[in-house]
Amino acid sequence: MAVPLAFRNLIFQLQRCKNVSIFPKFSNQIRRRNLSLIFSTSYKPTNPRTLVSSSKLAKEDTLVLRKDERLGNGEASSLELVSSPTTIVAIVTSLGGPPGAVGIVRLSGPSAVSIVGRVFRPKSRKRRKDFSWSPNSHVVEYGVVFDSNCNVIDEVLVVPMLGPKSYTREDVIELQCHGSEVCLRRVLRACLDAGARLAEPGEFTLRAFLNGRLDLAQAENVGKLISANSTAAADSALAGIQGGFSGMVKLLRAQCIELLTEIEARLDFDDEMPPLDSDLVVNKICTMLREVDNALETANYDKLLQSGVQIAIVGRPNVGKSSLLNAWSKSERAIVTNIAGTTRDIVEANITVGGIPVTLLDTAGIRDTNDVVEKIGVERSEAVATSADVIVLTVSAAEGWTLEDDRLLQRIQSNKMASSSSSPLVLVVNKIDCASSSSNCEWADRLSSSFDKLVFTCAVTGQGISDLESSIVDLVGLDKIPCGGRKWTVNQRQCEQLVRAREAFVRLQSSIDEEIPFDFWTIDLREAALALAQISGEDISEEVLSNIFGKFCIGK
Repeated sequence: MAVPLAFRNLIFQLQRCKNVSIFPKFSNQIRRRNLSLIFSTSYKPTNPRTLVSSSKLAKEDTLVLRKDERLGNGEASSLELVSSPTTIVAIVTSLGGPPGAVGIVRLSGPSAVSIVGRVFRPKSRKRRKDFSWSPNSHVVEYGVVFDSNCNVIDEVLVVPMLGPKSYTREDVIELQCHGSEVCLRRVLRACLDAGARLAEPGEFTLRAFLNGRLDLAQAENVGKLISANSTAAADSALAGIQGGFSGMVKLLRAQCIELLTEIEARLDFDDEMPPLDSDLVVNKICTMLREVDNALETANYDKLLQSGVQIAIVGRPNVGKSSLLNAWSKSERAIVTNIAGTTRDIVEANITVGGIPVTLLDTAGIRDTNDVVEKIGVERSEAVATSADVIVLTVSAAEGWTLEDDRLLQRIQSNKMASSSSSPLVLVVNKIDCASSSSNCEWADRLSSSFDKLVFTCAVTGQGISDLESSIVDLVGLDKIPCGGRKWTVNQRQCEQLVRAREAFVRLQSSIDEEIPFDFWTIDLREAALALAQISGEDISEEVLSNIFGKFCIGK
């Protein structure tokens, strides 16, 4: 134990040295605040990521931005600090589909009011050279927008939201235009000509984070909410935005710093302080460990909420795979005929099961064939079955279990073993309306041990579909997700930091049990505090911020 203890002591002495920083390079201001917060002997709640107060926003704000890749050599550049604040603008409503009735152009920054004042005139006022627009915050105005040639380009409603009572805590102004892409781009061009800069992906939310409107965990949930494709995913993201996870992280970090304060006080003033209650410390560590473990349990749910579940429907030709997909999705996605081998390619249908997005994959009937096209379809079917989250092997109740079904099951199990797949396998006995009940159960029950679930269905009437969904919910673990998805989840980045904090708590427990000196307790407490700070963004690198906000859409 001598070498590890000596090494830990060296780390401890380095951390206590005020001239050494173990934080990633972000900015001197953030680093100084983090050092004073983590290594001080008194805990005062602060917000280290807030670069300036709102009163100095217009003059001294610093903002982390990405270089515009369209103007460079095409290589993605890292985040960089810029000292001069700019006003950004973007179309925040969706483009590319059918035009909506209304589209929105949003501006944020210290010059938002003056820029809009150059292009907007209230309808009740005539255009004069000496006109100065002075909006009242959160009061809607109706008027027109002019281009640089003084031509009217659209009639709009203007919604001013002056800082700090706005999404970014800067002056934010939204121009509600007519929804056609032509109108929106003309208004956007007018704002750019008036002095605004085109926003980068996620830059509005980035400014909200830097100005203390959101912490980093909340900002990540904004991205989740925008991309949510199920009610459970949307509810989970909303719970995260409202601070459920962030509140837990901040509380854990405050408890770490409180313990760190108690321990360091006894290191410096041992003779003047009462003895430290080790049992109380152990109880606090156990409580924090339980909180971290509970949070880590949601990591798998987050993957389901974001990616959904892929279900491959496989089987030999003409057993009702396409009919099953149509009945399950309540649509006519797949062509259904009495001719074996009708489906030659993968047919997808999207449904929701238990609030989770599910993609159904109807595959070509798997059999030995000399037909070139059908052979390609069979190869794709096997590939899809290997990569799917759940495999549904469909057989016909009218024909029973055949030798061809037996060979197909062996192929599926062999492919799963070769790819180290653990996907559950469900046996669906379809067309139960075409066979007597006695012929159904005898062979199916005998084979049930080779499958994770056994379900009887009739695609024509929809019988058994609800039983099939219940089986999927049970196999994938969707039943463990709270009703309505009203619980936050942790993503991969947050999960990594929680694991880091958990390991620090476990090491701390070991140090207490082995009666190692207090100096070594502080090492693990600092490690846990730093990991939790990474989650909330109170200590974060430029590279991580670039990766997170670069995935957002422009306009958010």
